[in-house]
Parts: sequence; structure tokens; C-alpha cells
Amino acid sequence: MDALDKKLNDVFTGYVVRKDLVKLVKGNAAVPSYVLEYLLGQNCATDDESQIEAGVERVRSILAKHYVQRAEAGAIRSDIKQIGQKRIIDKVSVTLNEKRDAYEASFENLGVSKVLVSSDTVKKNRRLLVSGVWCIADLSYEANEARDESPYVLNSLKPIQMSRFDFEGFVARRSQFSEDEWIDVLIRSIGLDPNQLGRRAKLFQLTRLVTYCERNYNLVELGPKGTGKSHVFSEFSPHGILISGGEITPAKLFVNNSTGKIGLVGYWDCVAFDEFAGKNKKPKADIVDIMKNYMANKSFSRGIEQVTAEASMVFVGNTSHDVSYMINKTDLLEDLPAVYHDPAFIDRLHAYIPGWEMDIIRGDMFCSDFGFIVDYLAEALRAMRPMDYSGEVDRFFELSSSISTRDRDGVVKTCAGLMKILFPGRNETAEEAAEIIEFALELRKRVKDTLIRIDETFERVDFAYRPKGGGAWKQVATLEELDYPATYHSLDKVPWEGDGGKAPMTDGFEAAVQADERVAEASVDKPAVSAEAEAAPPAQSQPKPAVRKPGTGHIALRENQRGVSYEKLFGAYLEGAQNVEIIDPYVRTFHQCRNVMELLEVVVRHCKFDVTSVKVHLITAPDEYPDSKQEEYLEQIRESMSPLGLDFTWEIDRSGALHARHLKIDRKWDILLDRGLDIWQRFDSGNAFSIENRLPEMRRVKAFELTYMKVSE
Repeated sequence: MDALDKKLNDVFTGYVVRKDLVKLVKGNAAVPSYVLEYLLGQNCATDDESQIEAGVERVRSILAKHYVQRAEAGAIRSDIKQIGQKRIIDKVSVTLNEKRDAYEASFENLGVSKVLVSSDTVKKNRRLLVSGVWCIADLSYEANEARDESPYVLNSLKPIQMSRFDFEGFVARRSQFSEDEWIDVLIRSIGLDPNQLGRRAKLFQLTRLVTYCERNYNLVELGPKGTGKSHVFSEFSPHGILISGGEITPAKLFVNNSTGKIGLVGYWDCVAFDEFAGKNKKPKADIVDIMKNYMANKSFSRGIEQVTAEASMVFVGNTSHDVSYMINKTDLLEDLPAVYHDPAFIDRLHAYIPGWEMDIIRGDMFCSDFGFIVDYLAEALRAMRPMDYSGEVDRFFELSSSISTRDRDGVVKTCAGLMKILFPGRNETAEEAAEIIEFALELRKRVKDTLIRIDETFERVDFAYRPKGGGAWKQVATLEELDYPATYHSLDKVPWEGDGGKAPMTDGFEAAVQADERVAEASVDKPAVSAEAEAAPPAQSQPKPAVRKPGTGHIALRENQRGVSYEKLFGAYLEGAQNVEIIDPYVRTFHQCRNVMELLEVVVRHCKFDVTSVKVHLITAPDEYPDSKQEEYLEQIRESMSPLGLDFTWEIDRSGALHARHLKIDRKWDILLDRGLDIWQRFDSGNAFSIENRLPEMRRVKAFELTYMKVSE
């Protein structure tokens, strides 16, 4: 157990489970993960391995003896009759029979209904009346001749899901965790290892959960296969349903005109459509029309009566092309069926998760640490569903007045949902709120930019925000806009204002430089302007070309951005350098030492070995692992550079005080490295045929910042 495991067990005792245990006990039982985790939480909430093993065996034994397989339901009913009583695990739902003035239970897998239930049992477990609850039940058999009475008698019933939830206690416990700790706890609870995900990837995962805590939230996620798009909607919560194939009838989804019975949107918090994409699919036009009305107004009508519901709608599917093709040739929603590739439908989407940024799920990405029992987290999200957190957006910031009503609704709903998930006690700081607002603006901007590309009636707006009460406006761009600035706006029906309808010819690194220059300009004192002019964010203008010659300044790169290399970051500063000092405490593992080698390649390209000697000195901290190859890797680098005339040396600082990261060049330049040299997201460095291995500009980066300072003339 690491420190977070111990803290989680201490603060949320009884509500956590080790996430790798589910696979050990599931076997062939078609039991939802949230049920298995509940049982494991009751039997394995400890860090003692022997107790965990014993608990796993108890859970296996419980499932083997009591879980009802549908194929064996007849035999189990016979056992109850022959033996007289049997304990079973099944999903139980209860209805009130007004004619008999009694509550009646139905057992889903066992195929038994009209079993009498006491009023006290229903009072203690009201969810039996709503969506059904998985339970351990003792059933006995008493034959009778009544036509409307079941011979089965319910002797006892114990829910094995959360039957009650203490929201105030949840908020109080949450306050004992920092934001970063809490995010990691939530990612672990989903079943993923937070150490394998960047900050941006974690926020994408949490955005999927917004559908469970925010009413009528409409989300789309398209991307490559195997990125886990549907996992949260199939295994995470008892309050959501995943519709396979993406096609469904209006009667099943909304209301059956023959019976008047409301459909899925009336019973579930979240209705997700799997495999939604596919140009060849031909859903009925009437369901699309009803869906558009429901997504916009939270209501629908298939007869004489208007019906309201609050289920969130999620659309997930695979893309048939990569993002480069979609940007350069079509649009980001090109794979939707034709009837859904409709501006009226698209405009009702609150957010678009770019699935191409999500990693393909690998075996090492699954969590083996402690996380919440998913049923507990699902109940926390459901408890917050009726709460209104939309005001959190306006506590610290204001959005551009040019943002349309639907754009604002999308941004506000995403912000409110993420605030509920991350800060249920409404105790976020302005800095923490700014991160969420920027993220929400980008998710909605991706929808709006697609609309502008396919329909000229939509106007371009400024996705910008600023501190409440005044200050500089901060423009928000999608990552695709930064990665493909030359073509991102080239197919728009609405001309891009920056250059007469043409996108600027820049790259991701230059975009970061330009963004920093715009911030610098905004901070310069300017003549007073009218209140009306101050209220409006600045119109987009053509960015100035990035200055390639060395100069002081600051740049910030967003997570998953492309177009960056050590050559672009440091090449101009290393021209003709003689003495270079690298200070980075994290040059320990293979990939970190490889980063040093890549930087030395840039040094070799820019230094004049025929004129003077070149010295590069590395100061780093020791690797703590006993099988470390740190010095072996560094020695290999030295041997590789020596024939070229580059004198590479290193120093292991064992004081424990080495923290700041610098690149110092000839006592002229001091470049502050926010992350050191470790700026790349994970890529296959051992694959000689990987484009990311050959071209650094094609790699995605971690979020980082650089500050260029001049030491002397």
C-alpha cells in the first residue's frame, strides 16, 4: 500500500476495495462489477495479504453457492421446493399492487414474481421501487391454490448495493484530500492507474462521469477502437444503461403509444449509445426528431401529452479516419449517420471528447491499488444530480458576451458537473476553477467549430473568459487548432477572421510562442477605453510570426500538443555554445537518459567542434531503485559523444536538495525547465518504424512551461 492507499482506507473505511480483485472472483458469473466490489469491500477491506486471500475465497464461495444463473433458474426453483428454503443472490425489484394493497417482488434471474414483501423492508430500501437492487434473499416455498399469489415466501432480504448514502459525510471526507489526490482516487475507482495518465487524460475520464451527476447532459466521444469509450457506461453505475449497436425504437427510448409506458429516458440517469458512428446506419427519422427536441428542451411528445425526463444522452463510436484526415478533408463528426450529421442535432451536444487523444487500453493501465467501491461513487454522483452548481462558473470568472446561449449552456453544464465531481463542497480556488472553465470551453468549442465547418448560418464567437470584474481576456483554442493551424479553418463555411479566411501557417511551438506574446501585450498599460469596448473580448487577429532568434520570454505548452522538439526549443540558444550545464534531478530511467541523448544531438548540430571544444555537464539525483542502470546509461552516452569531440560529464547530487531544473548555456542563457527534459507523453521508443520515434514533432507532450532568461551580454 502506498500513502494514498493508506489515507483512503483510513478516511473512507468500508467504502474502498483493491481494484485488481474483481477479476479474481468474477469467473463466469454475469454479476455487475459494482456488486462484486461491494462484496469484496465487505470481505477484503484490509492491507493484510492473508486476510485478502481469505476474503476473496469467501466471495467466491458466496457466488458459487448463491448466485442465480439464468440457465439454472428452473433447478434452483425446484431446490427451494424440495429443500424448503434457499439463499440466493439476484436482482430484486418491487412494485405496489394496489388491488391487493401489498408490495410484490420480482426476481430477475430466478424468474419469480409476485412474492410478497413487507412494508418495513421497502421503507428501508426505497430503491427496490425504482430501479431494482441486487440482494441476498432467503426464499422458502409454501404451496397455495390462490391464482394471484406466489408460493414463494421472502423470509429475509439484504441489499448488496448501497441502500443509503450520507452526502454530508462524503463531502467532509473529501475535504481531507488535495485536488491531485482526489483526482487520482477517482481514476483508480474507475479502474485505471493514474500514473499511466496525464492530467488532460484524467479530465477526459472524469468528463464521462458528468453524465451521472448532471441532468440532461449531452456528450459525444468519437475515436479509435480500444480506448475504453464505453466502459464507464456499461460497468460503472447501476443508474446507467448502454445500448449496443446505437439503434433503438422511439417506443423503447421515449414512450410506447400503445401502452403509454415511458421508455428508457424515464428510468435511467444516463442512456449511452455504443457503436453510434457509421455512415451506413439508417436510423428512423422520427427518433432523430424526437431526440433533438428532448436534448434541447428536456421534453418530448409522441401523442397528446408532453413528457419530461432528465436522462443524460451519450454517443460513443469509432472513427474511420485519423484526426489529420478529418481536419484536412471533412469534419470531426463525419462518421455519424447521415440523419445525425445535422447541425440541429450537433448544436445540442454540450461537449465533444476527442477520443484520438485517449491511449489504447493496455494491460499495465489497469489499477491494482485501492479505489472506491464503484457503487459508492455512483451513489455520490446520483446524490449530487439534483444540485445546482452552475453558479460556480460565475464565482471567479465571466465568459465572453459573444458566446451564444447554447454554447454557454454547454460550458456551464460541463463546469457544473466537473465541480460536483472534484469539489462537492464548493471549496475550489480561482486557479482550480480556471482549469475547469478552460477545459469546458474547449470541449464545447470543438462542437461549435464543427458546426461552422458544415453550416454557414452559424456565427463564429470568441471562446474566452476573464477574471470577474475585469482584466485581460483569455482565448481558448482546441488542441487540433494548435496542432493543425494551417488547415484547421480552411474548410470553414464561415471565413476565419485572422487572415481573410485563411489559417495562419504556423505550428504548435509557434502557436505557444504567439500565445505568450499576446499575454505579454495584454499586460502593457494602454489608453482608457469605453465600458462597452472593455466588455467585449478582443476579435481574433492574425498571429505574428514566432521569432526564431534567441530572446527572453516564456512559453507554455498544453498537454497532448504536438509540433515540439528540442531543436525548436533550444537550437537557436545552443548555436556556437562551448559550455552547457543541464540541471535535472530526474535523469534516472532509460527514457530520461534517452532524452539527454536527444538534447546532445541538438548540441552537436549547433556547436563548432573544429573551432573550440564543447563541454556538457549534467547534474542529477541518484536513482533509488537497487537495480538501477542510471550510471551505465550515462556512461554509454559519454562514450557515444567522445569521438565527436563533445566532453560529456555528470555529477550525482545526493544531498536531496536538488529540485529546480535548468539549462545553462555559456553563462549567457538560463532556461528554466518546468518539467526538465521529461516533456514527452509515453511513446514506443524501441520501435524503429514508429513515426514518433523518428520525428519528435509528432509526439504528444505533457503540459510544461519554459522561461528564457538572459544572464549577461
